[in-house]
Amino acid sequence: MSGITKRINSGRGHWYKLDGEKVPGVTTIIGDGTPKPALTAWAAREVATFAADHLPMLEQLDRDARIDLLKGTPYRDRDKAARRGTEVHRLGETLVAGGEVDVPEELAGHVDSYIQFLDQWQVEPEHVELVVASRRHRYMGSLDLIATLADGRRWLLDLKTTRSGIFSEVALQLAAYRFAEFYVDEHGREYPMPDVDACGAVWVRADGYDLVPVDASARTFRTFLYVQQVAAFAKGDSLIGDTLTAPQETAA
Repeated sequence: MSGITKRINSGRGHWYKLDGEKVPGVTTIIGDGTPKPALTAWAAREVATFAADHLPMLEQLDRDARIDLLKGTPYRDRDKAARRGTEVHRLGETLVAGGEVDVPEELAGHVDSYIQFLDQWQVEPEHVELVVASRRHRYMGSLDLIATLADGRRWLLDLKTTRSGIFSEVALQLAAYRFAEFYVDEHGREYPMPDVDACGAVWVRADGYDLVPVDASARTFRTFLYVQQVAAFAKGDSLIGDTLTAPQETAA
């Protein structure tokens, strides 16, 4: 083993180095390796809705500008949701650590809901925003929270702020974190992954929250490894060779 192992923040995103080599993160693997038919339908609906609601404006644009505006519609909504989720995560991390936060008005409901979760479940945090890694399977990731709750169990939890609830991919995500071999601190020191009794997602909304148990068992982790193979295939070198030329006939 040699080289640095850490999460590297870059602008609004981040990436990981394991023993000095860049490796994919858990959410990237899941995004690249799982089919998302619902997203295709969602994107088409977002474009159609925007077009129906903004016909006068679209008529004033030339064809190329109209196409550029329409094709970017789903991503503008997605990016707005992602920024909301990132900010709620940041505020939640501070709250879990016992700190005070200055809450933007548009996130007040989400933060109040998260505080309600912390109070009602008597959350005793053990690890927050923990960077985990698997040397055997060459991936890393950042889990949200490991904490003991009011039921006396140690939980591995992921915080979600999506409008549509908890999707099955969350089970893959939590299984990857749970079965990582170690975690690293800010100095790159490695520690064995702590055992947990249960895994779940905290769905935080402006009007409340739900704690949803998730099956992040060894069987689910095996499925994650299949997804990792599909993701590697999708981003790997082509398996299709160059066109062959028929052999020339030899003169008699």
